[in-house]
Amino acid sequence: MPIFDFLSGQFIDVIHWTDDSRDTMVWRFEREGHEIKYGAKLTVREGQAAVFVHEGQLADVFTPGLYMLETNNMPVMTSLQHWDHGFRSPFKSEVYFVSTNRFTNLKWGTKNPVMLRDPEFGPVRLRAFGTYAIKITDPGLFLTEIVGTDGEFTRDEVSFQIRNIIVQEVSRTLASSGIPVLDMAANTADLGRLVAAEVSKTLATYGLTMPELYLENISLPPAVEKALDARTSRGVAGDLDQHMKWRAAEAMAEGGQAGGAMGMGLGAGLGMQMAEAVGGRRGPWGASPGAAPAPAAAAPIAPPPPPPERVWHIAENGETQGPFSRARLGRMASEGSLTRDTFVWTPGQDGWMRAEDVTELAQLFTVMPPPPPPPPA
Repeated sequence: MPIFDFLSGQFIDVIHWTDDSRDTMVWRFEREGHEIKYGAKLTVREGQAAVFVHEGQLADVFTPGLYMLETNNMPVMTSLQHWDHGFRSPFKSEVYFVSTNRFTNLKWGTKNPVMLRDPEFGPVRLRAFGTYAIKITDPGLFLTEIVGTDGEFTRDEVSFQIRNIIVQEVSRTLASSGIPVLDMAANTADLGRLVAAEVSKTLATYGLTMPELYLENISLPPAVEKALDARTSRGVAGDLDQHMKWRAAEAMAEGGQAGGAMGMGLGAGLGMQMAEAVGGRRGPWGASPGAAPAPAAAAPIAPPPPPPERVWHIAENGETQGPFSRARLGRMASEGSLTRDTFVWTPGQDGWMRAEDVTELAQLFTVMPPPPPPPPA
């Protein structure tokens, strides 16, 4: 190699980084022997920072811009200053490029259910998952605390630890929020901001921050969801008697197997009524029409369906308890935990009412004996 080409290579050196992977957080500029030449140009683009490490120590952090690396402004010893070492400098320097953009669409989720006490359902277990974003705020601290000497550090290498921190804060926030399970969907934005703020306090020690966190879903165990769906279905059905009549008419209109069977039964009933009517005109065994018809057996009348049992909720000390059946309220009245002044509510009732003002519950207090008379003087 001609000496002129070697000297030209020593004076022309551009250090820069272009990345299209979208998941690389730190990348080390590779040079043979980790030598940075005298007068090298360092280009730092927007969304980047460059960390200069000299002889194993962090020397400086460069923000976006163009820099000339010279001995008068950098603690760098280049190969041109050491002719006695055969153009090989004993001082090693490295440049680490750090991406300061947001890394978005990172996933998190609770492996195990979170136990909490719901004001309406009691103890419940919840699962939650969503996405979050992270951003490097202190490149030097992030390099020393997390990356070390890794030549290419990606977001997947730190996301596992961050997920553990998120799950811990989500569990604590959900358990202490006091928000009913049925109302959490309306408060996911506030819960996400609370969790992100708490997680950022821990990430600050790594040179990171969490600008946003989203709770995409909060779910109950499958068995609880099935029971909740059944309860919702009962509420949608409304009057069970009218609902059963509508279902029967729908089955007949569809003309399926169930409709055919019901049609056959209806036809048989109509046929029996027609036969009885004809027999009444002709008489038994060919009798004249004027003969008295045989008395028809009275068709049994099915009893009406029992009325649906109402359930009640109790308001005490600013909290809601229930639902309780009327029999349960009777036992509570006898135990003294339900009084005439206790506020109660049932579906269909207009607001909370005192127990003695509800006709159905006022009877619970009439069977109790009045207070004993005062002792004789």
